[in-house]
Amino acid sequence: MPQLGLLHGRVWAALLGQLLRPPRVVCIRAVHSHSQVAEAVLTSQLKPHQEKSNLIIKTPKGTRDLSPQQMVVREKILDVIVSCFKRHGAKGLDTPAFELKDMLTEKYGEDSRLIYDLKDQGGELLSLRYDLTVPFARYMAMNKLKKMKRYHVGKVWRRESPTVVQGRYREFCQCDFDIAGHFDPMIPDAECLKIICEILSGLQLGDFLIKESRDCHGSERKSIDKALGLLPLSLQVSDRRILDGMFAVCGVPESKFRATCSSIDKLDKISWKDVRHEMVAQKGLAPEVADRIGDYVQCHGGVSLVEQLFQDPRLSQSKQALEGLRDLKLLYEYLTLFGIAEKISFDLSLARGLDYYTGVIYEAVLLQNPAEAEEEPLNVGSVAAGGRYDELVGMFNPKGHKVPCVGLSIGVERIFSIVEQRMKTFGEKIRTTETQVFVATPQKNFLQERLKLIAELWDAGIKAELLYKNNPKLLTQLHYCENMGIPLVVIIGEEELKEGVLKLRSVASREEVAIKRENLVAEIQKRLFES
Repeated sequence: MPQLGLLHGRVWAALLGQLLRPPRVVCIRAVHSHSQVAEAVLTSQLKPHQEKSNLIIKTPKGTRDLSPQQMVVREKILDVIVSCFKRHGAKGLDTPAFELKDMLTEKYGEDSRLIYDLKDQGGELLSLRYDLTVPFARYMAMNKLKKMKRYHVGKVWRRESPTVVQGRYREFCQCDFDIAGHFDPMIPDAECLKIICEILSGLQLGDFLIKESRDCHGSERKSIDKALGLLPLSLQVSDRRILDGMFAVCGVPESKFRATCSSIDKLDKISWKDVRHEMVAQKGLAPEVADRIGDYVQCHGGVSLVEQLFQDPRLSQSKQALEGLRDLKLLYEYLTLFGIAEKISFDLSLARGLDYYTGVIYEAVLLQNPAEAEEEPLNVGSVAAGGRYDELVGMFNPKGHKVPCVGLSIGVERIFSIVEQRMKTFGEKIRTTETQVFVATPQKNFLQERLKLIAELWDAGIKAELLYKNNPKLLTQLHYCENMGIPLVVIIGEEELKEGVLKLRSVASREEVAIKRENLVAEIQKRLFES
């Protein structure tokens, strides 16, 4: 056995240094010589420095940081969305960022491959949530709830190829609204579509575009939208029962319904020719079956198309499709009463690839104005989507008790990208704080007076700031207010202190007035209210 006592003093010092460091995960092997001990110590010392030199500081692919300016924009978007949800009577809900893996499997069809699985950390196999809908269904079943109207704002994660320009990320925020419970047909569904219209109108993203017909002043309208930075929107609706009935009468085997549905769902991204090729070459459909599907999925319109499909010789043979058409007809009656029927396009190419949808489905798609007026608008991406999922809660219930549900999801990231780009185009300045008053002084040794004064403002609920310096220059303080957009400045100095007054300065007009200290809070509140 080697004589460890003969090791060089420097080696012992290095070993002692390693023992005194915070514990790390290290693989220890038997040491057979002095040189191996020295080499192990040297390697452990060099490795952290080598790793540090190669470290690239960046966010993971498909994620991003949000600056203070971006957070202001994001919060305004979320405020519009959540205010609408609350206006319609929804309660707030939150669920864990990760779920048991078994809770998420077999709920998303082909999209299940996009779920992030977590490493086993203690006997539970976990996955990051893919959306907010499945956790909501799990919550309903776990708590044995029969009805609920809820909203949920939270992050979800998907292992897909990110497209930052279009607002597609691997980590992103969703805003969901759902109505769970047994109600008369199509009333909750119509409210969900009404909510989408209210939110998109409130965010002023652009006009709703009806695919089945064009306004005779379409080119003029497009030029106005382009000048305003607005984009046309298409709000589409369909029904899974109509799609399944269509697949059946076209000759698609039932085992291939969902796979065919996922191909149809790509029609907003690729041409019918490419979708047809995928269905034949990859999904194994006969060419004539794909052609029959093509006759239907390229149809879009309004309630007139619903009436037309009632008379279709093939589709009228499907009981399932007829049920879906009857519900869509009823839905359009309610949409007319809500005043939004003309904004909704019935589109058989809308498939929504997720497996849990069972009835009405809908999607709001943002379109990009083409270079030439006579060309069709190009699809930029979905900004809102949803539908009916009557069987999802029952999948978590041991006895299979079903709770019908319908809901919607707003795509915050894509909306944020559009609004942010529009603000850059028009050079809109963004305030990153909500400070209403700044406490300043023109003289030295007034920190204590400034601290007492700002405490009074804070206690009165006024948003106020000061510079964290003992003796700041007055010009520096005033420049800060102008740069940050702070509307009012309270100035305290020797003269003001002797006379028992304070100067209240308007940053915009630079006008100053002397106000008694006991009246300061009331005067500030009055000015803020008037502004």
